[in-house]
Amino acid sequence: MLPKPKSLEIDHRTIKLLVGFIALSLATLASTLSGPPPITSISASYHAGGPARDICAFLLAYNGKSRTEMILSKVAAVAAFLVAIFPCRCGDNVEVVPFVHGTAAAVMFVILAVFCFIFRSRALAKGYRQAKLRAATYAVCAGAIVLSIAVIALDHLLDGSITAAIPRLIFLGENLALVAFGIAWLFASRVLPFISSSEERFSPFTGREGQ
Repeated sequence: MLPKPKSLEIDHRTIKLLVGFIALSLATLASTLSGPPPITSISASYHAGGPARDICAFLLAYNGKSRTEMILSKVAAVAAFLVAIFPCRCGDNVEVVPFVHGTAAAVMFVILAVFCFIFRSRALAKGYRQAKLRAATYAVCAGAIVLSIAVIALDHLLDGSITAAIPRLIFLGENLALVAFGIAWLFASRVLPFISSSEERFSPFTGREGQ
């Protein structure tokens, strides 16, 4: 039988675990729930009426361990809602207010990359072998997010010439960024055994570290 919870609120590491799983599955859910034809952007699923449009609200629940993280998470949540509210210029959608969608998406993904660097800094401060593995993973994840933003931005500057050859370029770029973000947050939750030592491992059921 599960023990009585140690806290009345959800721990930030539990939120990281949940957000990590959500980020990993968001692109698949958005594509599946929106139905045919295949969406060219995750943002398009919001305007197709899919329930995946509400998942970004989870960012509002995260405050982190510092004022900086709290502010970043709230700004990212607002940016995510702006991405949902203002349609992208994809498929049959019309860009109602120019630049809002693209700017908000860029802000959101940049913040996700910043979170990776924050997690990396904390992991490097520890001496555990698993922490060093997490630090390296965070760096790779941040690089993947930045690369995704850069490619999508380049396509925009080239007036969609890359998208002309790869119609789902934006969807693939968003998916890569979200997967990288999801992996980083799953690792940061310190729930998975192979990337966290027994001394620092966290259990969402007991609310305790270690074993």
